[in-house]
Parts: sequence; C-alpha cells; structure tokens
Amino acid sequence: MKKISKVLIANRGEIALRIIRACKELEIESVVVFSEADVNGVWVPRADECYPIVGNPVEAYLNYNKIIDLAKKSNCDAIHPGYGFLSESAEFAQACADNGLIFIGPKPHHIELFGDKMASKVAMKKIGVPVLEGTNTPVLDKAEGEEIAQVIGFPIIIKAAFGGGGRGMRIVHGAKEFSNMYDSATNESIKYFGRGEVFIEKYVQNPRHIEIQVVADAYGNVVHLGERDCSIQRRHQKVIEITPSPLLNDETRQKLADISVNAMKKLGYESVGTVEFLLDEDDNIYFIEMNTRVQVEHPVSEIVTGVDIIQRMIEIAGGDKLKYKQEEINFRGYAIEFRINSEDPQNNFMPTAGTVKKYLTPGGPGVRLDTSLYSGYELPTCYDSMLGKLIVSALDWKGAVAKARRALDEYYIEGIKTNIPLHREIVRDEAFISGKFNTGYLDTNMKKFKLDVKSSIANEEDKSLKLADMLRIIKENNLVSVKNNFTLY
Repeated sequence: MKKISKVLIANRGEIALRIIRACKELEIESVVVFSEADVNGVWVPRADECYPIVGNPVEAYLNYNKIIDLAKKSNCDAIHPGYGFLSESAEFAQACADNGLIFIGPKPHHIELFGDKMASKVAMKKIGVPVLEGTNTPVLDKAEGEEIAQVIGFPIIIKAAFGGGGRGMRIVHGAKEFSNMYDSATNESIKYFGRGEVFIEKYVQNPRHIEIQVVADAYGNVVHLGERDCSIQRRHQKVIEITPSPLLNDETRQKLADISVNAMKKLGYESVGTVEFLLDEDDNIYFIEMNTRVQVEHPVSEIVTGVDIIQRMIEIAGGDKLKYKQEEINFRGYAIEFRINSEDPQNNFMPTAGTVKKYLTPGGPGVRLDTSLYSGYELPTCYDSMLGKLIVSALDWKGAVAKARRALDEYYIEGIKTNIPLHREIVRDEAFISGKFNTGYLDTNMKKFKLDVKSSIANEEDKSLKLADMLRIIKENNLVSVKNNFTLY
C-alpha cells in the first residue's frame, strides 16, 4: 500500500490541532479546510496548507465532495476525519476510496455495520458477545413499541438506531410515559441524524459505562489499550473519562478486554475503535455500541500506555503492521480527562457564547491540555460546546485526584461561562474520591454542588492586587517594611 505523505484534516478545533501535531512528528504534511466561522482558529495556520470553504459553517465540514476535491487538488494521499462530522460516514469513506484517497479509519462496511445500532447488536450477539434484551429490528409504530416494552418489562430505553452522543435516547420507567418519550426520542433522532428509526431494550439502572480501546491492523493483529470509565455523564453525554476504572476488578477488566479483542478479530476490523459496554451492580457485561473513530477521550489511554493513538491510526491506514504485541504494552498509573465545555451548569447546562477575555492555563508535571482556545478568541455559536480537554495523570488514583484539584484550580477562563466550577466540585466530592460512581452520579449530586464559588485563580488575583497596593505604599513612603508579616527584602 502507498505510504501516506500528505493528509487533509476534515475537522476543526482541538482534534484538528491534535492531528496536525501527529502528522508533524511523522514528517507528514498536513492540510486543513476551515469554515468562515473558523477563520481565526489557532489550528488553521499550524497546518502546512489551509483552504476555506465558504457558506454555512457546519455544512463546510460535511460537504465531502468539496473536501475530496480540495484533497485531490492539494495532492493529498489521505483524509483524516477526526471525530464528529464525517468521521462515521460510510458513504464518505467509500467516496474517498473511489477517488483514490486513503480514508484514515475503518473500512466502509465496518462503519456502516456499527453505525446501525441494531445491526451491530445482532452481529456482536452472533459471535458470542453479551447484549441487552431488546429489539433487533427498527420500531416504527408507537403501539407496537409499547407492546414490546411491556414484554421486556420497565424500565426500558428507547434509542436512535442511527446516531450517538446521547441524542435520540429516552428512559421510560412506566407505561404512562411511553407515548411522550417515544415521540421525543424519534423527533430528536430525525433532527440530529435525519432518520427516526429507534430500537427498544432493557434499561440497566445506574450502570457503569466502560469502554475498551482497540487498535487493529490489516493483517489480523488486534491489541487493546485498556478500559476507560465513562460513567460520569449528563444526558448520556460523557463529562469525565478515567483509565483504569477505580472500582473494576481485574477479572472483569480482563474479560472486557478479551471480549473486545476477540470480537474485532472475528469481524476483521481494521483501525482504531472503541467497544462500549454497560456493567450492572453484579458486573454483568452488556455490549451497547462500537465507535469506529478516534474518541474524544483517547488521551487518557495514550498517557497510561505511551501509545500515540492518532499516529498508529495514520500508520495502519498507510499499510503498516502494529508495532507491538499485547504483552509489550505496559500500563502505568491513572489518567483522568475533564471535558471543558462552554455551558452553564447552573442553568441546565445551556451552551454559552462570548469572547475569551483572559485565559490562564494549568501546567506542571502530569498535566496535559488539548485545546485550541486562546485569549481574545470569539467563540462560534454553531458548533459543539466543548472547548477542550484537561487531562491529568499520576501513579495512583489518589495522586491523580490531587493533581486534578490543583490543575482545575489553576484553570481560568474569563468572558464565557464554563463547566470548570462543576469539575472543581466533583474532584472534592467524597464519592468521586472513593471511586464510587455510576451513570446516575450527576443526577444524584448536582443539587449539593456549589457552583457560584469564586475560582481559586480569581482569589489569587485578589491577593496579587493587595500586594501591589502594599508595594506602592512602601515605594511612596520610602518604607523598609510594613506590618502584617509583609517585609520588603
């Protein structure tokens, strides 16, 4: 297979910047496309070449005919879709192949299979992967759906058949709620995915959401990079991701890894991907979906294994074999990722907008920040609310939590509301510190969190102002020292 020498990145924001960096280290040229709303994006000038796509700022990243045309005109070998937008479009992946371009990701038939939640569930069940009881075909009739729910037994969950990210999902606790929840789920599915098909399955109360990162080449080699605990969520969307899971026992951990690796081998999967599961209170395992792209939370797996997932993804697409066997991958310490979003946790997590007036970032050992934010940046309102990811790591869980507290206290964004105050509360909560959390954690604890407390960095600024006043007094009065233990040396 032809080696990749130039990549077009069909995405924006922090993931575009992340891919640019990976390409530079591999000595591969990078090209970005950008919308009119992203003309000031910090990632745009970082690429070797950049091309605007005028018009609707969302459609700019979905117009794959234009993107492919630009890739060919700029002599690219391959296209990396990042996450979101076209990353899980089998049609786009096939169009790349038809135009002589390498799609950096799985083969189109695997994207299509796992993009259909029902078909993937059937396929995984067929090869021995445990799944939740539910429908294997689309439910298009509300009355039929209610009958199925009664047979399965409440609570059940209605899920969009074609989608992800928590959209088109509704939990139904009883028959009286079914009609409204069915309408709500199908309407949201149509809005976000253009299709209203849903399926129904048994709902597991307060489960843990655990996923396994897999890496597979074209030669039948598959390895895993451990698990990530994604249980802390709001509206089925991940907020914090952790590896390894603080409460998962070694037996269950190995079982999850074995299930995932064996499934990918049997299905002939190629590229990176994430196999996602729910675990109930008795550690029973249920497959829920497979994500055929790089995940937002991939950095935590990189930190504990030392494996650059984006680089491996590019190399595999170029025909390389995996560089290591499973026994050669060493897992070291804990890593936690905090999604930093422009949203107001005090107002039902409503997205916020504005201009970043002041931006102070955390640093030091064990702190990584994946973001494209900077002082003076005017936040576009047409995209997802995620501003970036703060990732911390330490050799043990206690150290990772302490690192998180310190780093979050240092993080200061002025001009827009963010969920940083929520993260500061979480890392001080006893349940989180002890690792005792599940998907119901935020619903249970939101009311007790104090989200209007001044940030640590703001308090430090107040102290700095007071010290500046004291220095001014000393200078104006030719003093050597002042009281209250403040001495000029």
